[in-house]
Amino acid sequence: MKQAESVPAERPAGHARESTPYDVIFRPVRSVNAFEETIERLAQAIKLGVVPPGSKLPPEREMVAQFQISRATLREAIRALELAGYLRARRGRAGGTFVVYHTSEASEADARRLIEEMGDYLPDILDFRWVIEPATAELAAQRAKPADAQWLCSLQEEIQSLPRSEYRRLDSRFHLAIAELTGSRSLIAAVTDIHMQLNDLLTAFPLLDASLRHSNQQHEKIVRAIATGNCKCARAEMEEHVMATANLLRGFLS
Repeated sequence: MKQAESVPAERPAGHARESTPYDVIFRPVRSVNAFEETIERLAQAIKLGVVPPGSKLPPEREMVAQFQISRATLREAIRALELAGYLRARRGRAGGTFVVYHTSEASEADARRLIEEMGDYLPDILDFRWVIEPATAELAAQRAKPADAQWLCSLQEEIQSLPRSEYRRLDSRFHLAIAELTGSRSLIAAVTDIHMQLNDLLTAFPLLDASLRHSNQQHEKIVRAIATGNCKCARAEMEEHVMATANLLRGFLS
């Protein structure tokens, strides 16, 4: 079986990179809650596959500059994530801080708790996703180059090859990759934010065999549409895909 990190987390070289999901997450934090927000940003980068399992965090000085925080705050945040099982420090020449997080088991109780915590915000973010992600897929189909399409196809193949427990992480990375192909800072930021908001909830949902098969089939159709430059089809397939997820969540609510 392939390892989780076998597909590059980044877009193939040779393209202008005005922004990436990495840039959206590794940006300055608010000084008022710097410690808590740094923990949240790093955790989301890990959960969304922006910094995948087995990879090393960027150098300390780089993250300090990106988050615009003190070294002490960054070290405290990293220590908290080590204690929570997200990271592990290794010493020596090949040392550093490495991602060791693995997705937790799905739990209906956790899903219900998260739905209650989100309250009225959940329908709002689902509506926002339905507007944003189909348009993102449409623009990606217009702008993607052959190497981009191959990268997207590789991500989808990786999703299908991984254990079910890793599905949500790669699924989020797949959606972020589509946004990245647009080259639009605003769309990349919007899609990244959507998945930061929904990731914990979707991860908590039990993944049924039928739902998994259907999701993979939809992914394949989206990839095919983007690879062939079929903008209208890419939009329609993404609309169907995000609506299926929304219907699943709304059905759980009722």
